[in-house]
Amino acid sequence: MSETLRGADIVMRTLERAGHNTIFTLSGNHIMSLFDAAIETKLDLVHVRHEAATVHMADAWGHLTGKPGIAMVTGGPGHANAVGALYTARAQESPMVLLSGHGPTTEVGCGGFQELRQAEMAAPVTKASWTASSTEALAADIAKALRIAVSGRPGPVHLSLPSDLLDRRIDSIVWPDASEFEASPVGLSDAAAEAVLGIIASAKRPLLLAGPQLGNRPGRDLLERFEAATNVPTCVLESVRGLSDATIGTFAQAVRAADLIVLLGKALDFTLNNFGAAPAFDAGCRWVVIDAEAALVERAARTKGALLALGCVADSRPAGAALIQRSAGKPLRDPGWRNEVHAYINARPASSATLASKTPGKLHPAEVFRTLQPFVQRDPGTVLICDGGEFSQWGQSMLRASRRLINGVAGSIGSSLAYAGAACFVEPKSPVFAVLGDGTFGFHMAELETAVRRKLPYVAVVGNDARWNAEHNLQVRAYGVKRAWGCELQPTRYDLVASALGAHGELVERPADLAGAIERSLASGKPACINIMIESTPAPRQDG
Repeated sequence: MSETLRGADIVMRTLERAGHNTIFTLSGNHIMSLFDAAIETKLDLVHVRHEAATVHMADAWGHLTGKPGIAMVTGGPGHANAVGALYTARAQESPMVLLSGHGPTTEVGCGGFQELRQAEMAAPVTKASWTASSTEALAADIAKALRIAVSGRPGPVHLSLPSDLLDRRIDSIVWPDASEFEASPVGLSDAAAEAVLGIIASAKRPLLLAGPQLGNRPGRDLLERFEAATNVPTCVLESVRGLSDATIGTFAQAVRAADLIVLLGKALDFTLNNFGAAPAFDAGCRWVVIDAEAALVERAARTKGALLALGCVADSRPAGAALIQRSAGKPLRDPGWRNEVHAYINARPASSATLASKTPGKLHPAEVFRTLQPFVQRDPGTVLICDGGEFSQWGQSMLRASRRLINGVAGSIGSSLAYAGAACFVEPKSPVFAVLGDGTFGFHMAELETAVRRKLPYVAVVGNDARWNAEHNLQVRAYGVKRAWGCELQPTRYDLVASALGAHGELVERPADLAGAIERSLASGKPACINIMIESTPAPRQDG
């Protein structure tokens, strides 16, 4: 007699067959059958404290590994809580799948418990969003969701799972083949690759700008190999601040001098200061656009007109690999321009080396990051997370790490503690530092309890100026200092909050005490919160 399985068993075993052993989740009525089914598998259910955190953790997993992170929440309000976080993952181009419980199909349209049009709600912030329609198709639905998440431009996918389909048993199951979980990359033809390289060779000062999907370690390795093969400088643009991102120094000066921009999986959008127009870009600058989405190539054609030298539909990684291969180890130019651009990217305000607080009991952000940098550099596997506004921008300017996550093109904040927890699963033997402001810390501080429970020893470096400082500075610049209001916070002892949740807490009010606080936090073996009282200062500005 053949084995009968519930729909819930099919879902969890399909995830296991696809190689996904970690699921970020929060329990609830509609997914209790999935929790039960997980007992018969090797899946690790990581229980968090808010549904948005499941998505943030899956987002970080997807970004760092390139494989879909999995978030699982209950229906109705659980799903609603999770949806907002999908926007960050969508903008970050992180492959992930959100599995949401759902009321039974027999109650749809009848005012059932926690009934909500979930697929429609998630659609604007996902690559695809749908509700399962039969128990027999659940395995195929899971495979489809995983495949879409990593296909083309990576991103989040949502699938709602009605509870009656999860409870129903069937005895005829068609398990997906391994290939059904994987993308079918769209490459760049030899002719297109030759055309792109020919256009690059004809330019004097070409730049390649990459999208967020190439901001992880494999993506940056690809770009380094492209630079080595062609001597064409590259830069990943993954910040809401675009060319003003503190991470990339005075790169905006290189952009103004460029006569050709190659967009590799980078959308022509607001982050290219005024959508790639003058004066941020030379008025005569030509463009090459390589993108997995035909609609974005077409949009670039409408925007740039005759300045678009070539548009190609291809996935970023195989396209980059094709350009490297076709260059055949014959650089298109000498390294002078490449070295000049790197100097722009690495430029930092000279004052950062000497800035110091003028306020007793508080540190200047520059003092914080001068002290933190040696700890970040100790281990090449270190993961650095920068989340928030002004304080985070100081961190992005001054800290160097080969593996990092920022709050991304969405411009959202609050994901860093969840990101840090996921990073500890991905990189369990290396330090994880999360740099965030006090406003940001408040979004998901309860996730410290998750980290304590799961023994995730990240270090949260909190700059506490008792203010929503990015918004305060926006008000000051736009309306004047006398019309800045609604941004003040309490100088809360977040270190004591962390201690109460079982984590390690440190309060720092003097520069001389910070190194010791970092050492003790790392040595504690616990998640740690270093609450640093800082001067309230704007994000760093480049000298000249």
